[in-house]
Amino acid sequence: MQASVTSEAMAGTSAVQARKRIAVWLLIVCAMIFSMVVLGGVTRLTESGLSIVTWQPVMGVVPPLTHQAWEKEFTEYQAYPEYQKKNKGMTLGEFKHIYWFEYCHRLLGRLIGAAFLLPLIYFWATGQVERRLKPRLAVAFVLGGLQGLLGWYMVESGLVNNPDVSPYRLTAHLGLAFIVYAYLFWIALGLLWGRERTWSGLAKGAACLTGLIFFQILLGGLVAGTNAGFSYNTWPDMAGSFIPKGIMFLHPWYMNFLANDATIQFQHRMVAYLVVISVFVLYVKARWTAPARHAVLALNLLAGMVVLQAALGILTLLLVVPIPVAAAHQAGALLLFTASLFATHRIAAERPTAPKFA
Repeated sequence: MQASVTSEAMAGTSAVQARKRIAVWLLIVCAMIFSMVVLGGVTRLTESGLSIVTWQPVMGVVPPLTHQAWEKEFTEYQAYPEYQKKNKGMTLGEFKHIYWFEYCHRLLGRLIGAAFLLPLIYFWATGQVERRLKPRLAVAFVLGGLQGLLGWYMVESGLVNNPDVSPYRLTAHLGLAFIVYAYLFWIALGLLWGRERTWSGLAKGAACLTGLIFFQILLGGLVAGTNAGFSYNTWPDMAGSFIPKGIMFLHPWYMNFLANDATIQFQHRMVAYLVVISVFVLYVKARWTAPARHAVLALNLLAGMVVLQAALGILTLLLVVPIPVAAAHQAGALLLFTASLFATHRIAAERPTAPKFA
């Protein structure tokens, strides 16, 4: 009897340790995705994304190693609209500069795939993946593969007549990256702290806030994809007024929200204000209930991050999108999203309590 109890205790301890190991692995993958998002932003800002005009998931791991190989890559690039319409006369040295940004971006994508797949095989083969977790990890793998395909689909849109990627495909590519990140991060949190949730009104509000932040990120992708951030570089006004002129001049009317620079930037600003207000409403309401330590930490991170992100957004605009500041703003978006996910998870893990001053 004693031996049976001891055996069950050891099995329980082993399962807990396996969950922690898997959680750490998923958080490492999340950190790699974070780097990928930032590097993707830099690749976009340096206009490097169309420098590699073929998609070779396996052979593309090896960069050009000889002068002849570099000449071949450059000749292939010269056959496409970006060189012909924007970079005519570019030297091989200048081409190498943009090439390396895109190469590193693609290489990191491959490394993320390997960093997910190889440990997954190991954990699965050694029986450390719980039954309920297997389909969720399988879905994550499929989403990662789709993200790679979507990345090429985005690049392909810039290899035709217009030497720029589709802003809608770029936004979809960015959005799916955040979805994969959130999916893995949420699984990791559940493995570390358990998966029981009490979806109180406050927890639902935190989840809605996370959705709002995600929507704002998509709007940011649209701003980047249409280069709307290079217009109306004043704040808080836009060309001398709060609501810019020509905000609804396109027909049909709904195209203004997708293709009118003034409208695209205006809606990004308005949703940013809504995010800031919503974060502090949630913060005050959540702190009123005397939350546990981890929830307090999450709320403090969320409040601090929304202030920093708003400041970075304003600086990016006023300084006319300098690469370091704009890249920091994109990184800040993912950090804010992470803080909101963390806050939602911790608030939902608590049972509702009476206000601490009641």
